[in-house]
Amino acid sequence: MSEFQEPTYQGQAGTPRWITLAIIVLAGVSLLGVGVGWSAISHSNSVQLTTLQKSDELAQRLAKSEEVNQQLQSDIRVVTDKLNVTQADLVSARKQTKAVSAQYNQKLTGLETSLKSDLATKASADDVKNLGGDVTGVKNDLADTKNNLQMAKSEMGTLIARNHEEIDQLRRFGQRDYFEFTINRKARAQKVGELVQIQLKATNPKKNQFTIDVIADDRSFEKKNRSVNEPIFFYTGGTRAALELVINKVTKTTASGYLSVPKAAGAATASNSSSSGL
Repeated sequence: MSEFQEPTYQGQAGTPRWITLAIIVLAGVSLLGVGVGWSAISHSNSVQLTTLQKSDELAQRLAKSEEVNQQLQSDIRVVTDKLNVTQADLVSARKQTKAVSAQYNQKLTGLETSLKSDLATKASADDVKNLGGDVTGVKNDLADTKNNLQMAKSEMGTLIARNHEEIDQLRRFGQRDYFEFTINRKARAQKVGELVQIQLKATNPKKNQFTIDVIADDRSFEKKNRSVNEPIFFYTGGTRAALELVINKVTKTTASGYLSVPKAAGAATASNSSSSGL
């Protein structure tokens, strides 16, 4: 036997690597299974808790509904009892209503008859009143005519007014325009209407006389010692009919009267004024 013989080593064979990997995978799967199981248990507990809460709420609602139902049934019984009690009263009320309606219809018929009678009477009264108004109008017209007959007429055939009332009567005829005025002896010439200016020169109240200057169409002419209510006629360039000037009253310092102008002269004057304004 050689002294240098190599020694022989004996040992156990190593564990294969796939077994280790298999153990690791199985451990992971086990942990995952444990997590899923725990989650499922938690969810189940939560669902059970929610279900219990809903069950309690539902039970409470049912209890309240039952209480309300009992209250409604009690109210219905009370109302039913009251309806049964007032049924006779309702029948009586209907009978009374029919009786009142009949009385109302009877009174209404009486009122209609009375109203028709009153209307007929009032119509007759209105007719009489209207007739009275017509008669009054005729009387007024007759009075105006009488006053007109009492007015003096000028040589031109015009009526001479002696006061304001008679001037208003002449205005209502609508044939001429009338301008009333009062002039002062110490004042300058005063414009009367649109065509004429008048200046009072002197007065004599004892004799009811006056002296005036009449200015028209830039011309002046004097009317001396004229009498009250004596018309003064003159013409202007814009008129074919005569203008009429009447003094009704004189004092020591004033004279009052009116100027009568034909309607055509007034219209012509207005037209000339409008044209000059343009």
